[in-house]
Amino acid sequence: MKKYLVEFIGTFFLVFTIGMTVLAPGAGAMAPLAIGSVLAVMIFAGGHVSGGHFNPAVTLGVWMRGRCETGDVVPYMVAQSAAAIVASFAVKALKTGLVAKTAALGGAMTPEILPALLAEFLFTFALVWVVLNVATAKGTANNSFYGLAIGFTVLAGAYAVGGVSGGAFNPAVALGICTMGIVAWSSIWIYLVANLAGGAVAAIAYKAVNGTD
Repeated sequence: MKKYLVEFIGTFFLVFTIGMTVLAPGAGAMAPLAIGSVLAVMIFAGGHVSGGHFNPAVTLGVWMRGRCETGDVVPYMVAQSAAAIVASFAVKALKTGLVAKTAALGGAMTPEILPALLAEFLFTFALVWVVLNVATAKGTANNSFYGLAIGFTVLAGAYAVGGVSGGAFNPAVALGICTMGIVAWSSIWIYLVANLAGGAVAAIAYKAVNGTD
């Protein structure tokens, strides 16, 4: 089950980033950079647990190579497919149903509440998930890529949802952008709630996968 959760999380963020950066308004020519970055960081984060497939075709190939147990093939593919569907609904919610926009108010942005909450929660979760897996897990101990993985998670998030929430993913950053007048103070609670919730849920997911590691 731990491996399947990792495959679900990695595939979710891959498909979510694709949808958010490719569908208008997206990241334009920078979409491939964001997509490649999120795939890389999810592999850094989950590769030591599941192998970091995030793709049924990869799972098939790895199985035929003899490096994936037969009993894992279908569960991997189910987890990957389910993640793609859930990610697609999240993208549609932000791109259409929730109308992701920001409005100017006295020179500062006021993000729409539901889109900003969802965007900040998801990529704060991704950021903390990557940090915990590349910087604290035994399976990735003494690696030389943790800084790159963490930084590129923020890059992918900024391209994917920066236009929705401002892309803080960090209560301290939220405090800073409010102080600088980039975001209205009336919206700071969105970041505090979403960022802290995202970090807490990421920690729970990490413990579910890595136990007492």
